[in-house]
Amino acid sequence: MLNIKTEYHFKKIDPITKGWSSDKKYYVEAETGERLLLRMADASEYESKKSEFEAMKRLAESGIPMSKPLEFGVCEDDQVYTLFTWCEGDDAAEVLPMLSDTEQYELGLKAGRYLREIHATQSPPDHEKWETKFNRKVDKKIQQYHDCPVKLEAGDLILEYIEANRHLLVERPQTFHHGDYHVGNMVISETGELSVIDFNRHDFGDPWEEFNRIAFSASASPHFATGQLNGYFNGRPPEEFFKLMTFYISSNMLSSIPWALMFGEEEVATMKKQAKEVLEWFDGMKNPVPTWYVEDFYIQYIDQIPYKLKSPYDLSFIGEYGEVFKVYDDQDSGNICFGVQNGEHKMFIKFAGAPTARYAGKPEEAVAELKAAVKVFEDLRHPHLVTLIRGEEVGGGYAAIFEWTDGECMGKMYPRSREKFMEMPDSTRVDVFRDILNFHIHVAEQGYVAIDFYDGSILYDFAKKETLICDIDLYSKRPYTNSMGRMWGSSRFMSPEEFEQGAVIDSITNVYLMGATAFALFGGERDRSFEKWRLSRDLYEVAMKAVSDDREKRQQSLEELKEEWDRGTGSLSQS
Repeated sequence: MLNIKTEYHFKKIDPITKGWSSDKKYYVEAETGERLLLRMADASEYESKKSEFEAMKRLAESGIPMSKPLEFGVCEDDQVYTLFTWCEGDDAAEVLPMLSDTEQYELGLKAGRYLREIHATQSPPDHEKWETKFNRKVDKKIQQYHDCPVKLEAGDLILEYIEANRHLLVERPQTFHHGDYHVGNMVISETGELSVIDFNRHDFGDPWEEFNRIAFSASASPHFATGQLNGYFNGRPPEEFFKLMTFYISSNMLSSIPWALMFGEEEVATMKKQAKEVLEWFDGMKNPVPTWYVEDFYIQYIDQIPYKLKSPYDLSFIGEYGEVFKVYDDQDSGNICFGVQNGEHKMFIKFAGAPTARYAGKPEEAVAELKAAVKVFEDLRHPHLVTLIRGEEVGGGYAAIFEWTDGECMGKMYPRSREKFMEMPDSTRVDVFRDILNFHIHVAEQGYVAIDFYDGSILYDFAKKETLICDIDLYSKRPYTNSMGRMWGSSRFMSPEEFEQGAVIDSITNVYLMGATAFALFGGERDRSFEKWRLSRDLYEVAMKAVSDDREKRQQSLEELKEEWDRGTGSLSQS
C-alpha cells in the first residue's frame, strides 16, 4: 500500500473485512483530514477496474450520492488501486429497522430514483441480444442446480415458473447496471441521507434484472423495497414488470444454493431460508406481485416532511398552527399527530378525520373518539400528564392541541427513542415507575379506570428529568364492564378480565396493569422469571403479586401496591 503513487498522504489505514468482493478494501484518513476508501485488486483486473473507475466518474457527475472516484492507477508492486471518497453512514440493512415505516419508504423512493439514474446509460450498440444472453445464463443456472446435492423446498415450482416465462426476455433493452443493488450496498448517515456503494460488479443488461437482489432489501424492510419500486417507476410498477422481476428473482434463487455451498452450511441455511421467503412472497409462484409490496401507502408532505395515509387528504390547515417539524403517522388510533412551532412556542397537534394508514375504522369514528378523549384529558389534568391546551373542529375533522414535550417514548413503534429510553439507569426507571403509579392513583381518585395504557403511553424528558403520560384517550369513568371480550390494548399489559366479556374493569385491574408495567421497565416483559428481573427480590415479589391471574391475590388497590413497592425500594439492587 505504501507504494501507491498518490498526492494524498495517509495517516491512518484500517482494513475493511465486510463484503464478498475479492478486492482488498481499506478505510483511509489523509493528513488533510479527508476520509477515503481504498480498493486494491490484482493486476489482471486492470481493464475491469479501469472500466469501473470511468463508469463511476460518469455516474458521480449525475449527482447520485455515492463513493466518488478520485484516483486510479498501478502500484509499484503491480497491484491496481482505486481511491474513492468515503460515504458516511452505517449499513442500511441495520439502520432501516430503527426507522418509521414512512422514513423507510422515503429512503426506498430515493433508492429507486438513484437506480433509474444509473440505468440512464445505454449499453454499447454491438451488445449481444438480451434474450440470447440471459437464456444461456438461465440454462447454466438450471444445470448447476440439478448438479447440486442440496435442493430448495418446492424448487420444482421455481423451475416451472422460469420455463413458462422465458418469452418475457424478448426485445428487452440493456443499460448500465450497478450489479448488486440492494440494502447491503447502501449506507444511511446520521442525518438520514442514503448513499450507494460497491459498484465493482457493474455490467450491462436488462434494467429490470437489477431488481433480482431486491429480496435482500424486502427482508430488511418491505416499505423500503416498495418505495424503491415506486420511486423507480414514479408510481406503481406495471404488471409486466412484476412478472419479469419474479422471473429474475427465481433464476437468482436457483444459483444461490450452489454459490452458498462454497462458503459453508451457514450460508446454505441463509439461502434456503430466503428461498422459502420468496415462495411465500409469490404465493407458491402463483402471484407475481410479492406479498411485501405495500399497496395502500400514500405519501404526502408538509413543510417538506413526509407522512403516510391510505389516500390523499388536505392537511395544509396544520400550517395555521405553525411550522411542522415532526410528524407521527404510525398510530392505529385513527389520529395523525404533528409537532409544530410558532415562534418560540411548540405544540403537539393530534388530528382525527384523515384516512390514516393503520386505522381500521372510519374517520368519523376517530373524530368522535378524539372529542371524547379531550374530556378525559380535562378531567385528569396532572403534572405527569401531557398538557391539553384545547380541542377544536378544524380541517373537516377534529384537533386536540397540547403543549409540546421533548420526551423520548418507551413504545416499540419508535425504535430509536425506545433504545434511548431503555438505556436509562435503573434508579431513573424506578423514578419513572413511581411517577406512573402516582398518576394512576390520581386516575382512580377521579373515578376513572385506565384502559389501553402501554409502553407507547410513557415519555421521559431527559433534559427536564420528567416523566409524562400520553395517549389516555380510552380511560373511562367507573363503573366499567368489559362489553366486548378482548378489549383495546397491548396484550403485554392486559389482565385476564380484559379478555373476558362481562368482567368488571376497576382499580384491581389497574393493579395488574402497573405490575405489567414494572416487568416492562425492569424485567423481561412477558418473561416474568426472576432471571430477567433487574431489581431486588422484594420488588420482584411485589410485581409478581400484582400480575396474578387471580384478582383476589393481587394488591386490592393501587395505594396498597404503592406502599409495598415503596417498602421494597429500600432493598433496591442489581440482580
